[in-house]
Amino acid sequence: MNSVQRGLFCGTALIAAAAMTAPSAHAVEAQSTIDHAIVTLQDLRHDKEFGNARELLTRARAVLIAPRIFKAGFFFGGEGGRAVLLVRGAHGWSDPAFYTVASASFGLQIGAQVSEMVMFIMTDRALNAVMQNRFKIGANAGIAVATLGSTVEGATTTNVGADIVVWASSSGAYAGISLDGTLIQPEPSTDSAYYGRSVTTAGVVLHHEVRNRGASSLVRMLDEMA
Repeated sequence: MNSVQRGLFCGTALIAAAAMTAPSAHAVEAQSTIDHAIVTLQDLRHDKEFGNARELLTRARAVLIAPRIFKAGFFFGGEGGRAVLLVRGAHGWSDPAFYTVASASFGLQIGAQVSEMVMFIMTDRALNAVMQNRFKIGANAGIAVATLGSTVEGATTTNVGADIVVWASSSGAYAGISLDGTLIQPEPSTDSAYYGRSVTTAGVVLHHEVRNRGASSLVRMLDEMA
């Protein structure tokens, strides 16, 4: 093998190595989002102010969990952040599909730097809207969104009839949060990296075409809470 051939071989090997490691790094980041989503559910489970609204989870068609919201109005990552969508089926909760969530401003009204959010998707109509290519809160006619208050009464009465109910927390205290204009979008490239094959959002959460053991703790926690 001459020097030119060696150079071409090495260059090809480096490109192949980069192609192999990139999905792996993507999958590691995805697993981190799931691990943080577990912490968010633990926070929700132990939040005394959440009161009897846990009953929402027993009725929810799906949940979208966003583990970190920065005061500047963006989720973890600066340009927006990741969330995970899990859908309830006849035999329990699906594995998670990944989403990006971004907004110009969430209107946080408290001084904390980071908050977390869970969206309870209560109706098939809302689930279908969220599973479209892009879902913008406040711009979808017929989709009613309610935010849980800081009292048990607010948590159990303000959400009656809502298609989506939002719980947002920061250090155990409810955050004043405006969701209008928030853009929620599926991230199939992350799904494919995490599950090791090309798959759609519907393939993950509705058809159960893929599984990843790394998500089992999150799925099990939802099963226990519901």
